[in-house]
Amino acid sequence: MARRLISPAAACRGCGFVNAGFLGAFSSLHHQSLPSCSSKRTSSVKNCFSYRANSRKEGSRWIRSEPFLSVNSAKFVGKRTSCSVATEPPPAATQEPEMDAPKEIFLKDYKKPDYLFDKVDLQFQLGEEKTIVTSKIVVSPGVEAGISAPLVLHGSDLKLLSIKVNGTELKGEEYAVDSRHLTISTPPAGVFILEIVTEIYPQLNTSLEGLYKSTGNFCTQCEAEGFRKITYFQDRPDVMAKYTCRIEADKTLYPVLLSNGNLIEQGDLEGGKHYALWEDPFKKPSYLFALVAGQLGCREDSFVTCSGRNVTLRIWTPAQDLPKTAHAMYSLKAAMQWDEEVFGLEYDLDLFNIVVVPDFNMGAMENKSLNIFQSRLVLASPETATDGDYAAILGVVGHEYFHNWTGNRVTCRDWFQLTLKEGLTVFRDQEFSSDLGCRTVKRIADVSKLRIYQFPQDAGPMAHPIRPHSYIKMDNFYTGEFLCLGAEVVRMYKTMFGASGFRKGMDLYFQRHDGQAVTCEDFYAAMCDANNAQLPNFLQWYSQAGTPTVKATSSYDPSSQTFSLKLSQEVPPTPGQPVKEPMFIPIAVGLVDSTGKDMPLTSVYSDGTLQTLSSDGQPVFTTVLQFKKKEEEFVFKNVPEKPVPSLLRGYSAPVRLDSDLSESDLFFLLANDSDEFNRWEAGQVLARKLMLSLVADFQEQKALVLNPKFVDGLRSILRNTSLDKEFIAKAITLPGQGEIMDMMAVADPDAVHAVRNFIKKELALQLKDDLLAAVTNNRSSEAYTFNHDSMARRALKNTCLAYLASLNEPDVTELALHEYKTATNMTEQFAALAALSQNPGQDRDDALLDFYNKWQDEYLVVSKWFALQATSDIPGNVVNVQKLLSHPAFDLRNPNKVYSLIGGFCGSPVNFHAKDGSGYKFLGEIVLQLDKINPQVASRMVSAFSRWRRYDETRQALAKAQLEMIVSANGLSENVYEIASKSLAD
Repeated sequence: MARRLISPAAACRGCGFVNAGFLGAFSSLHHQSLPSCSSKRTSSVKNCFSYRANSRKEGSRWIRSEPFLSVNSAKFVGKRTSCSVATEPPPAATQEPEMDAPKEIFLKDYKKPDYLFDKVDLQFQLGEEKTIVTSKIVVSPGVEAGISAPLVLHGSDLKLLSIKVNGTELKGEEYAVDSRHLTISTPPAGVFILEIVTEIYPQLNTSLEGLYKSTGNFCTQCEAEGFRKITYFQDRPDVMAKYTCRIEADKTLYPVLLSNGNLIEQGDLEGGKHYALWEDPFKKPSYLFALVAGQLGCREDSFVTCSGRNVTLRIWTPAQDLPKTAHAMYSLKAAMQWDEEVFGLEYDLDLFNIVVVPDFNMGAMENKSLNIFQSRLVLASPETATDGDYAAILGVVGHEYFHNWTGNRVTCRDWFQLTLKEGLTVFRDQEFSSDLGCRTVKRIADVSKLRIYQFPQDAGPMAHPIRPHSYIKMDNFYTGEFLCLGAEVVRMYKTMFGASGFRKGMDLYFQRHDGQAVTCEDFYAAMCDANNAQLPNFLQWYSQAGTPTVKATSSYDPSSQTFSLKLSQEVPPTPGQPVKEPMFIPIAVGLVDSTGKDMPLTSVYSDGTLQTLSSDGQPVFTTVLQFKKKEEEFVFKNVPEKPVPSLLRGYSAPVRLDSDLSESDLFFLLANDSDEFNRWEAGQVLARKLMLSLVADFQEQKALVLNPKFVDGLRSILRNTSLDKEFIAKAITLPGQGEIMDMMAVADPDAVHAVRNFIKKELALQLKDDLLAAVTNNRSSEAYTFNHDSMARRALKNTCLAYLASLNEPDVTELALHEYKTATNMTEQFAALAALSQNPGQDRDDALLDFYNKWQDEYLVVSKWFALQATSDIPGNVVNVQKLLSHPAFDLRNPNKVYSLIGGFCGSPVNFHAKDGSGYKFLGEIVLQLDKINPQVASRMVSAFSRWRRYDETRQALAKAQLEMIVSANGLSENVYEIASKSLAD
């Protein structure tokens, strides 16, 4: 499943905007186009449509279907600006019964299932008022099943119509139903057939879990525990079965009927209905089940696998959006080719479907052969999507495809092992995007996200290891930052074993576990066994929460020509884990001489062992130290002069590094380090130290003075024509406000905001000529292309424009207006709009109104418009955000709109943490409204409160009051309760 990009400040991710302040707003990810496919890669594109011209009823409203539009049409009319599902009260039969107290589930209590499901036949009779679901399951005793063990099935919001065992209807005393389960007390011994018929109401399902309707179409979302909202089932990932699915529906309303696997049979039925029968030949857990029915058009293409099989590829979306699916199709084919070439993994069916829906809690879902995507992660055109959108689509389409092996063919035993599939697949999509683009820039983007979101979580009440010890709702662990930390753990295997060793480990993993539900230990064992190696205490990464801090001190002995590096580590206490053991931390190190060149490394002495360093007889310039104790010393031999150490190259481990590098050392590395990540990192360390120093001055009411060496350092970066342009954009971007507050004993959003604005304006003033030159020199009249050079040019231009606009001077405002009006693509137009939006006034208001009037029929663009206003640092912005809640284009039932407006507001520290508590009050009230509609989305929003103890006493009291109000609310969901209650816990 794609990580949900909805952490505070991530609301604009899809549009390339990151609320690290406007300096970093448009330094987006870049990717080069793939080389042309080999001659065996064929592409026969066609487009097929299903449509209905008349009106249909959707919930309590009548919606007119869009007219048929061919892909070649020049105009598209009547596009929706909001996407919705019905919210009227459900009928009495589906009123949720009073729930038991939230139940915490523990890893230590895992027990294999008492019963296995060998085959599952599902039948859906889709209707406008209700849907009937019939399941026929072949049940067999589990290996560890006790004598006459009851069969316990999960179920939620279901109306049970009938239950049969071996064709005989069960009597009331033979089973029991409560709000969470259906229990058959004494099932037959041996294999038996279980048949269950339930009635559900998808058109009233606003949680977007299970089966629901989105803009008139049926679709499903079953991960993690949504299948239990469809029928009674052992809804757990270690129950794997082969599925068939028969779908019956009105042919006019729902001409397209899709499910997992291969289409076996289809035909017409009486009463204007039709059916489709699908069969998935591979065993899968229930969370990978999918169904889609509706009026959709498709873009069709094909891919020839390495073994010569032809795979049909289809992307389904409302017909008017088909022209915007070309990039997603390119991304899918690129991912299929990359997985064959890098990991030797070939697609295993003859059909691969992607369906686009506007109402979706996740970014996307990897259901076997039927991926379901949120609209913004598929639909793109140069006019409506930014470079960030294009890059996100490439990465997420790749991510979901890669799950076919890392998640589907080999899945996780239980949800505690979530990182086994998600961390591994995130790593794979990161590598995919890196190979198709600029590896350094991608690495910087991934590490920045980790620091901005995951590190603060690791230091708060929701801290947990990548394999949690317990949970109430597993949905709360599907956060992008958590999954990216899992990817960092996977990356450390590759760092230790190298690319070839990692590939050997992956090959053994699939050889051993194809078709199984396994654990993190199984992956660890495959990696170690394949490389005939051990990684002492590496498994601590799976069981210990918190971000390790590594301290590094160094010394040089000219007489012996040795360089000593002393390392110590500390993992801070976290909830439930007051005492921590040392971690296994790979530290990639290089030594830089006085001329700025890497020194060859010959040998290193540690723990009584002298290790000779060489690579096939060639000099080694970077080595990886295995740091696995609380304190260790590493001594490099044959070092002819005192070097400047380049530590943690490529960010070889997800830790905080505290080194004894001086300011002059850092400026030296910024100018010379051959490791481009560490070159960027040196600048970031300098910026963080500078900002913290100025924050202290601001709090003491001292005059703020910008270090001229810092200005000179950025000027030299700007003028260095040998550097990648996007790297320059990243290098001149200041750390975000949240990153600085995270380093303070008591976070002060007002002081950090003031200091960041001061530095930004001072840099713009002192570097104005260079910034203007960068804007002018990086204009282009060429048509939009999605390749690295073009994207890097736009990133640098837009970053410099954002700096200049902070000056709020007439000539710069005129420049930004010119860039806005003359832009030929969304990347540059939206960047200019964001630059103009920094400063309150008529120009800002006019530009925002003009942008909305131009794009009001493009609902994904309107989401960007919401997010831009929500993340604004203009004082008192909560009032504007409250007004936007009533805007006709906003819909509280649509997750993307919520993430853009409400999630975006939480990403403005100075407004969300306003001293008067207005931001907290706004969020508290919204969370309770959202919780009645969609608990998953509400829980994401309430997480913004989780670190309330980091602030001053006044803010603490105001935030705590909102959390207490939320926890005491009647009918609170488990999703919101888990986060709010843990945030309040001492």
